[in-house]
Amino acid sequence: MTHLWVRAESRDNEQRIGITPTGASELLVQGFRVTVEDSPTRVIPIGEFEAVGCDIAAEGSWPTAPDDAIILGLKELPDDGTPLSHRHIMFGHAFKGQPTGQILLDRFRAGGGTLYDLEYLVTPEGRRVAAFGYWAGYAGAAVTLLALAAQSRGELCPPVNVYSSADAMAEDAKSALQGATPSVIVIGAKGRVGTGSTDLCQKVGLSVTQWDMAETAHGGPFPEILEHEVFLNSILAGPSTPVFVPADAISTPRALRAIGDIACDPGSDFSPIKVYDRVTSWEEPALRVATDPPLDVMAIDNLPSLLPRESSEDFAAQLLPHLGALTEIDAGVWGRAKATFLSHLPKE
Repeated sequence: MTHLWVRAESRDNEQRIGITPTGASELLVQGFRVTVEDSPTRVIPIGEFEAVGCDIAAEGSWPTAPDDAIILGLKELPDDGTPLSHRHIMFGHAFKGQPTGQILLDRFRAGGGTLYDLEYLVTPEGRRVAAFGYWAGYAGAAVTLLALAAQSRGELCPPVNVYSSADAMAEDAKSALQGATPSVIVIGAKGRVGTGSTDLCQKVGLSVTQWDMAETAHGGPFPEILEHEVFLNSILAGPSTPVFVPADAISTPRALRAIGDIACDPGSDFSPIKVYDRVTSWEEPALRVATDPPLDVMAIDNLPSLLPRESSEDFAAQLLPHLGALTEIDAGVWGRAKATFLSHLPKE
């Protein structure tokens, strides 16, 4: 019997989950055992999982789960250095040279466990099978516009928090702009993230310059970015990604006032935005990297959490068919994810 153990998220401001009660019920019918940890912050109450027949476990009890349990989570594990012996499904952020990623991989090597990174669950053609991208783009665009609005008042962006709905988020951004219509450019406009970014901006009433691979194929430089007031980076960086905003952009004549790095990977060598070096947070959503004229960067790395119910339901629906295939964990998307993990695992 395949045993899926759904852990509680330990990160602050994280209310999402990778499976819904409906999805858990489907797995139970297929013969899975599903254990869900209690959580005081999760957007879906634990009682809904109990009602469909899931086993309920204490928050944070996954380290004592049976050896054959597959642990499903979303964000980082507690950073306590302990060896990891289970099979984990999560966003590891460990395969692009990130310093914290190396620590995580060392823990897996020490414990003999396996990381099935959600970012690397892909079809044979390399397309991701499940992603939070649309809602990351939607929320990232909104918070970047809030940062621009605050900048116009001579302030940094105030803290952000969970929104009750996508409509409420769009209305907040529109109200903050007070009739202003900044020029916006989105790179990666045809992808999930770019679609979400563009939809939010258009919902607020802004026109958007939409770029994708054709417009960036020449490799840069890209002076057009500096001619817009807002730049929303909506692509997942890789070795071939060109630099969109070089370090010297802060001292170059520019209309650019706010960057939303929605892909948000400043710790990677592949980052295409070179004017900042750290993520931002819900408490401090924007980082000011230049003052004359001002330039603010929004780089929150759990943006879909601002819309936890919509983003959870969307992601869980995409992931569910592949959770059902965990009975063949060494094949298909899971086999490819394991191969990616093994290729990055530190040697003894």
